[in-house]
Amino acid sequence: MIDRETEAVNLHRSPTIRRRRLGVELRRHREAAGVTIDVVAERLGCSTSKVSRIETGHTSASPSDVQNILDIYGVGPAITAELVQIAREARQKGWWHPYSTVLTGAYVGLETAARSIWVYEQQVVPGLLQSEEYGIALIRGARQELTDQEIEQRVRVRMERQALLIQDDPIDLRVVLDEAVLSRPVGGDAVMRGQLQKLIEIARLPNVTLQILPFAVGAHAAMDGTFVILEFEEEGDADVVFIDNATGGLFLEKNEELRKYTSIFDTVRAAALTADASLEWIELLVEEPLWKSKRRVSG
Repeated sequence: MIDRETEAVNLHRSPTIRRRRLGVELRRHREAAGVTIDVVAERLGCSTSKVSRIETGHTSASPSDVQNILDIYGVGPAITAELVQIAREARQKGWWHPYSTVLTGAYVGLETAARSIWVYEQQVVPGLLQSEEYGIALIRGARQELTDQEIEQRVRVRMERQALLIQDDPIDLRVVLDEAVLSRPVGGDAVMRGQLQKLIEIARLPNVTLQILPFAVGAHAAMDGTFVILEFEEEGDADVVFIDNATGGLFLEKNEELRKYTSIFDTVRAAALTADASLEWIELLVEEPLWKSKRRVSG
């Protein structure tokens, strides 16, 4: 692991989250001043879409833009200085910048800043838990248009992300895996057995809780699909739900959406095996894998 990158992860300070926080504060001050986005755009000499994207955290704002925006709102010098500094931090490059050509969306930046992460996964081992060999096999199977170099870069950034689990101030990770994840031998027998060993290793970390949701549970609260809940420590950083897909994923931030997915996660955690029982089962599966012991549908 590169020291510079590990240090960046350890700080839990992500340009993505700084940009997001800045947008929230700028929108709050604009609404308090009773100023419309149209007025701001006209005063700055830019489009209304740029102002809107700054407020939603999708676009970086230069320190001078932030200064000018806050002048429009009549914000005092102390608050202005603080927000201008956040704008400077938001324009810094995250540790993942060298991999930006193979990353889509803002997920890695938000993950870096999270205090705790809750994951429900139906089909594959989540990136934070993947072995390198499993990651290569998974991406090669799912994204056949990618070159070997692009696959290597995607896997490398997944391995870098795992520093979040073992740094001095590690994230709290809670994962519920559907039994289907353990039943599909991604990469073949040897690769999947190695992946199970990695799950055992990570599950033993004190900041990680890994549970398996057995097929025997039947229909359950998370049947609609995989999701991740990202929780942030600082009050100004709103929690977010991330739903992955082939084009980059969807972020949900409304309070009712967060409550819904938190309730779903609590329900599937209660239905799943305990962490100890899950670990024991994975240890057994290394010796007697599900893909070998069950009758196959096809050859």
